[in-house]
Amino acid sequence: MTDKKFTPDWTNTPPVPGSYRSIVKEGRQDQVKVPSWQYYEQIKRDLKLDDNYFTNKQDGNQLLNDIPKSNLDTKIIEEIIGIVGAENVQCDDYNRVKYSYGKLAEEMVALKRGILHEITGAAVHPRDKHDVQKIVKLCDEKKVPIYVYGGGSSCNMGFKPEKEGVTLVLNTHMNKVIEVNELNHTCRVQAGCMGPQLEDALNNAPEKFHTVHRFTNGHFPQSFELSSVGGWVLTLGSGQASTYYGEPYNLVLSMEMVTPAGIISTHDYTSTATGPRILDMLKGSEGVFGVLTELTIKVFRYMPENRQYFGYMFKDWESAVSAVREVCQGQFGLPAVFRLSDAHETDHGFQMYPQPPIVEKLIDMLGYKPKKRCVLMGTVEGEKDFTKMVKSKISKIVGKHGALSIGGSFARNWETDRYETFLVGEAISDYDVIMDTVETPVKWDNIHHIHDAVLAYAHTVPGTLCISHMSHFYPYGSNLYFIFGIKGSVEDYVKYRTALVDAMVKAGGSPSHHHGVGRLMHQWIEGFLGKNEMDVLRTLKNHFDPNNIMNPGSQLGLNLPDELKR
Repeated sequence: MTDKKFTPDWTNTPPVPGSYRSIVKEGRQDQVKVPSWQYYEQIKRDLKLDDNYFTNKQDGNQLLNDIPKSNLDTKIIEEIIGIVGAENVQCDDYNRVKYSYGKLAEEMVALKRGILHEITGAAVHPRDKHDVQKIVKLCDEKKVPIYVYGGGSSCNMGFKPEKEGVTLVLNTHMNKVIEVNELNHTCRVQAGCMGPQLEDALNNAPEKFHTVHRFTNGHFPQSFELSSVGGWVLTLGSGQASTYYGEPYNLVLSMEMVTPAGIISTHDYTSTATGPRILDMLKGSEGVFGVLTELTIKVFRYMPENRQYFGYMFKDWESAVSAVREVCQGQFGLPAVFRLSDAHETDHGFQMYPQPPIVEKLIDMLGYKPKKRCVLMGTVEGEKDFTKMVKSKISKIVGKHGALSIGGSFARNWETDRYETFLVGEAISDYDVIMDTVETPVKWDNIHHIHDAVLAYAHTVPGTLCISHMSHFYPYGSNLYFIFGIKGSVEDYVKYRTALVDAMVKAGGSPSHHHGVGRLMHQWIEGFLGKNEMDVLRTLKNHFDPNNIMNPGSQLGLNLPDELKR
């Protein structure tokens, strides 16, 4: 008879209503995912932990208490109520905290332990763009800061209220798909529309907008279910199928933004020769110029029945990178999802999802060795003949680089739970194990240098793990993701993450976190862009927002003291 295996007391029920955990909860309140036995064993191996480490849980299910009172002038609140109605203004402790937090690991872990950062004075839910115009005008006159909450998935403290003011919550009312234009292949949508709402409207456009065809926007970040269309554009996000469909920067054709200096409403032409495009200046502005209210975006025919899945295994990282570069530069078309795991991430996958011994033995005999082999998976989307042709071309190219076909099951399984895998992080963070991600764009000629430099540092720190993959591929380069974990306090995690970004930037990468700067990467931004570029951004800020009410503080590094710059 064997002893029963120890299993941590994972929190496997929805958060207690009114608790800190209910605020930091990712996904729906009823979405709970706890680590598998293999995941738990892997974490212990990587971080050099034993079962005893997982006996002291802090799950955040305690009710909020000792919340600082709002110092916002009651007259301001009364005027805002006069604009949007009392039912759309929340000044209670719970909602003030809720709408002051995104989903950055250090925010969530600290809040579960009852440690607060600055919070907003009131959460305001505008009903339409006219409400927004009136609120911006009022706040500009009274010099009251404004922060904008789209879906709340920010993982770089993008709307942390450094100065007490009001937070405009756009996803409550301003979440409509206004028009689907079949002739132009465009869609007009309100900025607070969430990913699933948009995709549902486009997929069902014949029923909802009387179109002939069904459509898709093609933008599927991991935060798809938690993020808003406006947030995608203002943080320059990338979706998992961006290699084929493009990024929000490319997908948006026009924007309407309410700024303290007035309304900016750009034309939705695909291109104009009318001087520098104001539209491009607004993209990626992260709320420092104004409130984005509406967008016109590109849409594509929705043909999931033509989707092709594939997976390949390479003998090493170098041959894998060479193969995917050749695919991207082949000029025959591009896959949609294209994801290449390095040897560390590949090993993690095989340890958590072990293959039958006979399969492992065969793979090893063929030369695909543990700690060296790398897995590529992906999909091709579009017209039926196109998808077959692109998949065939990919197969021939990777074959020349020694790849072994492993079928499409890897991509299918990944696709099934791609919006839920991060939920495991909620459970393990109860025990002071923190997982997070940083990433950087890379060019083909510097990918190996950046990859090696970051991992060289990462693997010198005991009690940590760091694995990597490439995603978002283009003829000119790609993106490198570094998924890391650390045992210990929030302070330990911040120290390790900072050093990872230092190594990444020093090697030639850019400072970003899921493609935004926020208040997380502001230390590095001026060093990356240079003072002249930063001065251009400051000039735009002064034009659009002379009283500095829009997301004030160090967002984008605009007002960061010199002593904090890296």
